[in-house]
Amino acid sequence: MAGDGMSPDDFPVLVKEQGEFGGFPFLSGLARLELALFQVHTADVIPPAAETTIINPTLQIIPLEWINILSLLTRSRARNLERIKPGNEFILVWQEPSTGEVLTQTAEPGDLLAIKLVAEEIDPETAARQASVPVGKIDAVMREAVSKGLLISPVSRLRRDAAVADLAPDQRYTAAEVFTLQWHLTQQCDLHCRHCYDRSQRSEFPFGRALEIMDELRSFCRKRFVRGQISLTGGNPLMYPHFYELYRAAAERDFMIAILGNAVDRQTVERIVALQMPVYYQVSLEGLESHNDEIRGVGNYRRTIVFLRMLTEMGVPNMVMLTLTRKNMDQIVPLAAELENITGGLTFNRLALFGEGAALELPTPGEYRAFLEMYVRALADYPVLSLKDSLINTVFESNESGLFGGCAGYGCGAAFNFISILSDGEAHACRKFPSPIGNILADSLETIYASQAAVRYRTGSSACSGCRLNSVCRGCPAVSASLGLDPFTERDPYCFRQH
Repeated sequence: MAGDGMSPDDFPVLVKEQGEFGGFPFLSGLARLELALFQVHTADVIPPAAETTIINPTLQIIPLEWINILSLLTRSRARNLERIKPGNEFILVWQEPSTGEVLTQTAEPGDLLAIKLVAEEIDPETAARQASVPVGKIDAVMREAVSKGLLISPVSRLRRDAAVADLAPDQRYTAAEVFTLQWHLTQQCDLHCRHCYDRSQRSEFPFGRALEIMDELRSFCRKRFVRGQISLTGGNPLMYPHFYELYRAAAERDFMIAILGNAVDRQTVERIVALQMPVYYQVSLEGLESHNDEIRGVGNYRRTIVFLRMLTEMGVPNMVMLTLTRKNMDQIVPLAAELENITGGLTFNRLALFGEGAALELPTPGEYRAFLEMYVRALADYPVLSLKDSLINTVFESNESGLFGGCAGYGCGAAFNFISILSDGEAHACRKFPSPIGNILADSLETIYASQAAVRYRTGSSACSGCRLNSVCRGCPAVSASLGLDPFTERDPYCFRQH
């Protein structure tokens, strides 16, 4: 073609002008598709994400008058030409932003809608009003288009400061992709656990303000290009009188929703799943049956095991959290053996000596170091064991193993990628200890997050500031505070890393 003074761009036109080749009227459409593949494959490397969401600059939208032409691109010899029929179809061809791989697919309505909204600068709220759908439906369409690479979104703006990022051994843990609101809807609970950190009397959260907060959370996350998650807890969140209304409202805003609660009946779970599948349902066990029931009440262990089996059988993601004390740390591996194939994960938090939990006992630092080393060895044999306590990274570092994200995925996430809201509106950097940063009934989420109190918790202890594990550790300020230490200047007393 080059010798004839023609370029690849001319080939589809030539095919169309020549009419049907061998009785195949769709060949001009196939030629246009092949040209698009060539152009996308030879396109310049995709630039870094812009300051706002943009259409992938390599994306081509090919309108065709035949359907199922895409099937002809397969390398299989058994191409079914009878599937090619007259009809209108759009084919998308683009480079996947992170890999440069050339992808093709028949355009789905959501793909075209997302592209249209960006091209015409229509905001999701306007699109939702015009379509009479919840705004979360539009957000989900946009998120899916970004995940496919049809749109390119800016990187997360929920980032650790430069000093932390410069020290970080793994940059994956310096910018959060999700912001979580841990929401204590009510103090009401059907249990009275011996380690409960707050049995105070507090009012239930006002439902009208709850709807406003969800809109604030959505705006907060959109500005930072992160996904929003709401973790509903209490007390027992299912005892909140507006639980289902709030859950529905969260689903309509495209939030991921987790439940941190107690065992309930199948009908309740089915009602929740009908609204939206939770990202996980977390329950607690404190060890093997005898010890667990001593802490959480007679019969709790067996009820919880039955509940976990039911969740797993229903396909509902679930996990178990354990509060680690000196008395139950030798029960974690035996408990893992009992929970294998019953739940998706077993992990633990160290006890913070607040509330009624102050009457219990933590292991000594030496005992805890031996426990962590044993726990790491057990990971290979008990897949149900999960990682949470940030100090596990000190063991991984000494073993020259790969690090993980720590407690909240980015070390201690207090006032960074999550905050807690209590039922009376108090906002805390972390629910495990008194860490007030404002009141959501009086101030906006943005105001609370930007407060000096929140910044202090987000910065963490100055004793950890030069540590290379800062982005994935920082210890546990709740444990430090519960032992009478200053979480802003002193390090977790259980840290055995040599600085």
